[in-house]
Amino acid sequence: MASLFSLSLALLSVSFLTTAVDDSQFTFHEATVESIHLAFAQNRLTSRQLVDFYLDRIQTLNPSLRCVLEVNPDALDQANEADRLRAEAGGNGTLGALHGIPVLLKDSIGTDDKMNTSAGSYALLGARVARDAFVVERLRSAGAVILGKASMSEWYSIRSSKMPSSWCARAGLGLNPYVKSGDPCGSSSGSAIAVAANMVAVSLGTETDGSIICPADHNSVVGFKPTVGLTSRAGVIPLSPRQDSIGPISRTVSDAIHVLDAIVGFDPRDEATVEAAKFIPTGGYKQFLREDGLKGKRLGIVRNPFLDSFKGSTAASTFDEHLVTFWNNGATIVDNLEIENIGIILNPYQSGEMALLLAEFKHTLNEYLGGLSNCRVKSLAEVIAFNSNNPDLEKMEEYNQDGLIAAQMTNILDEEVVKAEHTMKKLSEEGFEKLMKENELDAMVTLGAGAATILAIKGYPALTVPAGYDDNGMPYGICFGGLKGSEAKLIEIAFSFEQATGIRKPPLSFSSEFHYQYYE
Repeated sequence: MASLFSLSLALLSVSFLTTAVDDSQFTFHEATVESIHLAFAQNRLTSRQLVDFYLDRIQTLNPSLRCVLEVNPDALDQANEADRLRAEAGGNGTLGALHGIPVLLKDSIGTDDKMNTSAGSYALLGARVARDAFVVERLRSAGAVILGKASMSEWYSIRSSKMPSSWCARAGLGLNPYVKSGDPCGSSSGSAIAVAANMVAVSLGTETDGSIICPADHNSVVGFKPTVGLTSRAGVIPLSPRQDSIGPISRTVSDAIHVLDAIVGFDPRDEATVEAAKFIPTGGYKQFLREDGLKGKRLGIVRNPFLDSFKGSTAASTFDEHLVTFWNNGATIVDNLEIENIGIILNPYQSGEMALLLAEFKHTLNEYLGGLSNCRVKSLAEVIAFNSNNPDLEKMEEYNQDGLIAAQMTNILDEEVVKAEHTMKKLSEEGFEKLMKENELDAMVTLGAGAATILAIKGYPALTVPAGYDDNGMPYGICFGGLKGSEAKLIEIAFSFEQATGIRKPPLSFSSEFHYQYYE
């Protein structure tokens, strides 16, 4: 029998698909940045109405999906101010590129307001940051409404080997909106779930190794992990200064680029932006949203071992159909390429990635915590002590903290740690970089999110786009990866593919059969 929640969800979904403004209709469901801006310009929609819709949707869906930790108590005031400024501007083009657009932030991205920045942990509840993260400053400058904080895998999944992805103490286990038993993946789980379920227009996630690409892949949305340093990490709870990157999660490639253009740029508080800023093109990235973007591109297809996880499903044959789409749209396909030492690269213990990440996490987290005020913990050691002293709050019996303890035992200057960094650099140069350069590729193409590690360990960009759904309805994506600074090419390729296929579909159909299956 269908639950009361499923019935209320169906009613909510139908009633909020459109709204009447000045005798015309605006479709909220799957709304894009461009459609929202058009409705604003035509006086068919206000930012206040849009925020009201998303807040209502969060109130209804979040008890089940558990992807939003808290909403911004100032969101409606920000929306009202956006509407006032729009009326005052009178259409003269002085407003920011995201004016009035609601954005949800991963709970590790600092905001100097009434919200928490906690990495999903009660240990940081109530702590205050000194200022907005740089990317938040940029969003506010672009006119965005900061809607709230999205749930995440607690401490970026570092906390415990027993802890499932998408779980944190403050929210519990986030659910995949397509398949209840499906893994939403992490650590930017809430950011992806909320966008997929139309609880916000766009969101920000962070990635160290797969934390944007995997949730986007598993929740049928677009995820963009930029070249490390293209977006500043200042004001964001750190894991690895070598690998951390901040990027957009959205329902379309175009929406991701609207957000990307708003948040990239040099920041004196993050030295990685000095080198990466040279990659930012004059005029921004929107100019590369070209339907013919596949034309003339050379794509390298890496099947092994990424197709192994799709054995027995229709995904492999669908992937081959996508290769035909590439070909039909003017791309050259170089198939069945192999990456040298791929087995070692994908094993974080063999490559040394895990040893280095744990050491970097301890070192950078201690620095970050030292800059907070009103914070009950000032070091990783104190985080561990807090968890031990609050076992019920942090669910210590179910999920221990072996990862945090392992990180606490490291030293950034240990020989093993120093050696790991050198090893990964060599693996990248002799693996992915060699593949790209020897085959003169514009992008590497893989099915699913398995290649995220290859693109993470030396800070390469990655962009994933919905590619299909398996026999159980579980989404999967197609991932495009490139060398540092190759965002323009990846955008052209991904946008062209998206426009040629139009694969994404929303997770909630309104048939009773679906609701019986999902919300029983």
